[in-house]
Amino acid sequence: MKKLLLCGAAFAALGWNAPALAQQGSEVERENVDLVFYHEKRQDILVAASRADEILSLDDYTGSASVITLEQLDQRQVRNIAEVLRDVPGVAVSEVAGQTQIRLRGSEANHVLVLVDGIEVSDPFAGEFDIGTLQAEIGSRVEVLRGPQSALYGSDAIGGVVTYESASGRDLDGFSARVEGGTQDTINASARLGAAGDAWDVALSGTIVSTDGQPNARGGTRDIGRDSYTLSGKGAFEATDGLKFRAAARYVQTEGEFNNSESDTTSANFGLIVDSPDVRFENEAVYALIGAQFEVLEGRWTHDLSAQIADINRDTFGPSGRTSGSEGDRLKLSYVSAFDIADGHSLTFAADWERERFRNDDPSGFASTDRQQIENIGLVGEYRYSGDRFDFSAALRHDINDRFADETTFRVGAGYRITDSTRLRGSIGSGIKNPGFFELFGFFDGQFIGNEDLQPEKSTGWEVGLDQEFAGGDVRLSATYFDSELEDEIFTTFPPPTFIATPANRETDSEQHGVELSANARLGAGFSVDAAYTFLDAEEDGVTEVRRPEDVFSAAFNWTHPRDIASATLVVRHNGAAEDLAFTDPSFIPVRVTLDDYTLVNLAGEVELFDGVSAFGRIDNLLGNSYEQVFSFVSPGRSAVIGIEARF
Repeated sequence: MKKLLLCGAAFAALGWNAPALAQQGSEVERENVDLVFYHEKRQDILVAASRADEILSLDDYTGSASVITLEQLDQRQVRNIAEVLRDVPGVAVSEVAGQTQIRLRGSEANHVLVLVDGIEVSDPFAGEFDIGTLQAEIGSRVEVLRGPQSALYGSDAIGGVVTYESASGRDLDGFSARVEGGTQDTINASARLGAAGDAWDVALSGTIVSTDGQPNARGGTRDIGRDSYTLSGKGAFEATDGLKFRAAARYVQTEGEFNNSESDTTSANFGLIVDSPDVRFENEAVYALIGAQFEVLEGRWTHDLSAQIADINRDTFGPSGRTSGSEGDRLKLSYVSAFDIADGHSLTFAADWERERFRNDDPSGFASTDRQQIENIGLVGEYRYSGDRFDFSAALRHDINDRFADETTFRVGAGYRITDSTRLRGSIGSGIKNPGFFELFGFFDGQFIGNEDLQPEKSTGWEVGLDQEFAGGDVRLSATYFDSELEDEIFTTFPPPTFIATPANRETDSEQHGVELSANARLGAGFSVDAAYTFLDAEEDGVTEVRRPEDVFSAAFNWTHPRDIASATLVVRHNGAAEDLAFTDPSFIPVRVTLDDYTLVNLAGEVELFDGVSAFGRIDNLLGNSYEQVFSFVSPGRSAVIGIEARF
């Protein structure tokens, strides 16, 4: 009953005065839709590929990128963004309760920058974002840039950038809502309200995800449940011709249960995940951004000033109360000046000032609770040329850090259209990742000791790719070879005689190379297929890196009725075998183990009941396979839901 009341409250809050606002929004013509989110053919506009606020298509980008459109999210009935990232070449996902990680091209999880409505959302404590807390809102879209992007965004972007964009009031006006329920007492609900006028637009959204969950310990019986609540809003206002203001805000609260590993060295289950009653976590995050943009010279020269904040709190609890906690926050100011020279040439300058802070809110009093702080200034220069057949881009960034040595990163890329349907592209770039607060200062005294002498990780990578279109663009094939090398990789050591964990920089290099293949086809009669395959060889000094499967494959088959009144989607995802670490030896020195490969099959369908109202249902893990993404954490089995969606 509590879940139903929460769903009803969210719908009521967003639906108040919906008819009047929807009527205003419906008067906006299609030609006024913000082109950053709309493309007649594939909705393939890229947002994060340049620091300039310009329209950039996949066809003009000199690197490797993928766009997951709002249509694809709808067809696959995506509720957790982490799941659909499995359909992107070069992406590996590993999920456990309380932490879902993504790795791009064999990078570490904290080497991937995640932007949500333009806001950096990583937790300063761990230096990465728990993407399992990012729920798919109605009308949203996702893009993934693969390869080093530090020349544009600085630290955290060694592997690439994942961008999530919620729909603005101009993209999707009116009132939309959906609610679904199913196995494991699952209740998911989302509602949004969008409106726009001649000079303004606004959107509000609320999402609730609640489930009692399933056991995640081998042979366990304790269900691992989770409740997540997201409230977000964004808006824009054109004060005068050429002067625009924008704002975005997001609040996320996640509560869930998790299991610990057996710590009794005499137990047969030592080092394995076991049922742990009354163990849970609570995470709370607040994100906000405000910005202003001014255009001169008939829009050819733009100046953009923005400020953003991220405030993240994490707590864990055991049978006796709170066991750990952390507080992290980020303040970032950015200025971007972009000049459209002429004939496809453009220049961009950007300056970023960023302050990250962290405090270990340890209730035991054993670990230091001093607030730590790091400041960084980044200066970016970017040149871009887009021609009929030839595209070129170059970026250079210099970072001035108050703790680490200054660093300069770069990226250069080019693309050439050999024929109207064949394009060759290539790029090379460097990346950097500063150590996180957790690695520098530790967290649990006596269990994990920080290392304040750590140095940033550095990477250089290159790629070459070929894109081929057939049948007037209805069939698109892409192949990319990539190669990168990581220096000063941060890893965890267990030095004798205490064997207490502490991080250090490796003296040897980590190497990643592989092949990414993708195919997208619109077959006629409403049928389409989107497929991706990745081969990855990631090694450190000849030893395979953990949680990086050698083979990952995904295929989504969709049928949509010609009048768009029904659809069905079958998604097949295969994860190859992967190495992992197990702490099953009483010395606490990790033992290498192999995680078996697994294949997941999801089936989803939708049918229109009447104008604006549809019923839908889906089955996840249709075959009921048992598998582990992380050693001894059993992933969810089969689940099913049915629901209803309305859009007015």
